[in-house]
Amino acid sequence: TPPLSAWEGLPSHIERNFRRLLEMFDQAGVKTTCFFLGWVGERFPHLVREAAEGGHEIASHGYAHRLVHSQTRDEFYADALRAREVLEEVAGVPVRGYRSAGFSINEDTGWFFEALLEAGYAYDSSVFPASHGHGGLHGANRAPHKRQYASGTLAEFPITVADFAGKPMCFFGGGYLRLFPYGLIRRQAGQVLREGRPVVFYIHPREIDPDHPRLPMGWKRRFKSYVNLRSTPRKIERILREFRLTTFRDYLARYGETLPHERCV
Repeated sequence: TPPLSAWEGLPSHIERNFRRLLEMFDQAGVKTTCFFLGWVGERFPHLVREAAEGGHEIASHGYAHRLVHSQTRDEFYADALRAREVLEEVAGVPVRGYRSAGFSINEDTGWFFEALLEAGYAYDSSVFPASHGHGGLHGANRAPHKRQYASGTLAEFPITVADFAGKPMCFFGGGYLRLFPYGLIRRQAGQVLREGRPVVFYIHPREIDPDHPRLPMGWKRRFKSYVNLRSTPRKIERILREFRLTTFRDYLARYGETLPHERCV
C-alpha cells in the first residue's frame, strides 16, 4: 500500500467499482457487511451513506490500512478508534465490526483483541487460521466464537479456511477467490458447511475492475493482485445466487448467544 500522504494524488475508481458491487447485491436481494477505511469514509462519505441506506452493515477496516503488526498497541488503538468515530459520524449508525488490513495479526500482536474492545468494537474478522503473507495464526480456532477478557467479550469471525491436500487453505476471497475455479470454491464451501461452520466470503471493489490502476510490485504479488479480474464478477454473481448470505451483524443477532466462549488471559 502506498503511504497515506500519497493517496490524495492517486487515481481512484472506488466510486464506480463500489456502486457496481452495490448494484449486484441489490439485484440479488443480498445484504452485506461493508468494511470501510476511515480515510475512505472522510473522502467518499456518500458511498458509506449509500451502503447504509441500502440496508448493508457498515464496519471498520481501520483508518489508514496499516498492518497491525507494524504498529504499537497505542498506534493501533488510535487508528481503530478514529476509523470507528469517522464512520459512525458519516453513516449515522453504530459501527461494531472490525477487519484488519491484510489479516495482519500474528503471534506478536496478542494485545490486538483487547485494544479493539477498548476502541468500542463488539466483533472482529481478522484471524486468518493458516499461513498468510501479512500475518496468520496457524492453528487458531476456525469457527465463530467469543473471546472473553476481563475488560469484556469480543466475538471473532475467522476467515474461512478448508482442508485441501492436507493443508488449511482459503478459497473464498481476495486473490484466492479470483485464482481458483468456481467449481472448486463451491466444493470447498460445501465441506465447510458440512462441518457446521459458516463461510466468510470477501471481495474488494478493485477486484471487479480489470482496468484499475496498477502499483509497482514483485511478480508474485503482482500475479496475486491482478489475476482473473475479468472473471471475478461472474463468480460473485454465482455466490450471490447459490448461497444463503447474511451480514455479521445479523448473524450475531441470530446466533450470538450460542457461540462458544474462549476465556483469554
